[in-house]
Amino acid sequence: MKKIPTVTHQEKQVHVVHGKPVFYEPEELKHARALFMDSFGQHVPEKEMNGKVRLLIKYCFKNNGKHKDGEYKDTKPDLDNSTKLVQDCLTRLGFWKDDRYVVSLIAEKFWADMPGIFIRIEGVG
Repeated sequence: MKKIPTVTHQEKQVHVVHGKPVFYEPEELKHARALFMDSFGQHVPEKEMNGKVRLLIKYCFKNNGKHKDGEYKDTKPDLDNSTKLVQDCLTRLGFWKDDRYVVSLIAEKFWADMPGIFIRIEGVG
């Protein structure tokens, strides 16, 4: 995934139908979710992980030439909002039963000459 989507889970929209709020995902968020589902779907384990897991995510955004390779990225998108969408996709694909089992989360974002999202999932005692 050379271009990481910058849209986040927080960008859901709401409109009112018959006096009641209806939440929906804008097209850009739907596209990002589909991209993640396709990419992560190639790596679904045969058996979902049981018990507590540690999730390590490294977002490596394409270096724009103004930063050193591996330099931390302190611009949008917000790390916590990006991570929620990734966790939701991993849960929906069956990596684990529920994302409540993620008891350790390490997420970082960098400028990188080799862009992509790198994920490691491991069981913890």
